[in-house]
Amino acid sequence: MLDTVGFQHPAIVGNGQSGPAAIHFSATHPERVSALVLVNTYAHYLKEDDYPWGVPSEMLDRVVTAAKETWGTVAALDLLAPSRLADERFRTWFARSARFSSGPDLMAEVARADFEADMRLLLPSVSCPTLVLHREGNRLIHPGAGRYLAEHIAGAKFVLLPGDDHVVFVGDTDSLVDEIEEFLTGARSGAEGDVLTMTVLFTDMVASTEHQARVGPREWSRLTDHHDAMIRAALSRHRGHEVKTTGDGFLATFDATGRALRCATDVLAAANDIGLELRAGVHTGEVELRGDDIAGLAVTIAKRVCDLAGPGEVLVSSAIPPVVVSSGIDFEDRGDHELKGVPGTWRLFSVEG
Repeated sequence: MLDTVGFQHPAIVGNGQSGPAAIHFSATHPERVSALVLVNTYAHYLKEDDYPWGVPSEMLDRVVTAAKETWGTVAALDLLAPSRLADERFRTWFARSARFSSGPDLMAEVARADFEADMRLLLPSVSCPTLVLHREGNRLIHPGAGRYLAEHIAGAKFVLLPGDDHVVFVGDTDSLVDEIEEFLTGARSGAEGDVLTMTVLFTDMVASTEHQARVGPREWSRLTDHHDAMIRAALSRHRGHEVKTTGDGFLATFDATGRALRCATDVLAAANDIGLELRAGVHTGEVELRGDDIAGLAVTIAKRVCDLAGPGEVLVSSAIPPVVVSSGIDFEDRGDHELKGVPGTWRLFSVEG
């Protein structure tokens, strides 16, 4: 398969139950592997007299049966992804994806084989550079099993990471990926940039495609030029910083929340005067500066809030009203909403007047 895709000397990552297979391949095909990364995994996971980690042999049948009976449910989340236990959307996805991946009978057979696999004798034969990562609170695979790997693979580096999640794509993924990147490349490109607390404003044209089709390309070009100039003038008046245009709108930041709200209301009123309907979303939070662009969850939240705003509406997150108390700006409660890709529910408010 490696030849088919043109990989000559790949770095192999073995996570969880795939770890033993990664160890086996690295030990038996050393000429094909440039590096090995083992994450939350083990060489063997049945307890032995000289190996204290794993499932006691006399309990294996019971463990496999329990796993089979709860397959396709969220019963194992407290072991696999405890940080997402309260995330209903994740819980639903987790159970559904398990049911789609395989049936309970096949899963039980695979689970038994994974527990019984024993790669301990192969560990001294692993000759490539090896990194072993393990989350310190992992309740499914004890960190001692990871430490054992590093102690029995020559020159292996062991890193104990904070966190309780066994699943690698939840929890603090940044620190895990940073360790892997530095191990493979010698540097970390994802180091945190400058982070500042800012108020983020998104604007968006409502039904822009329909409007363009209705007025024709020449009139649409005139309107969008007017729209862009009008927003830039408002940003200048209210001391906002234009980050970028977003096709039918703008992304801007402010160092004062009140100015952001007044800018947004001015922009929507001016747009209405030229025959355009706009909407706006505003949120305050930590923003990561990336050259001329910005990133971070605060940016995502502001965009999702904008997406939920109605025509001519400035919609804000619950972070906004407490910041502008006594400013003379009034809000109307719009209730709790889920924001796509953002954990939890968020109370949103519409700017009045």
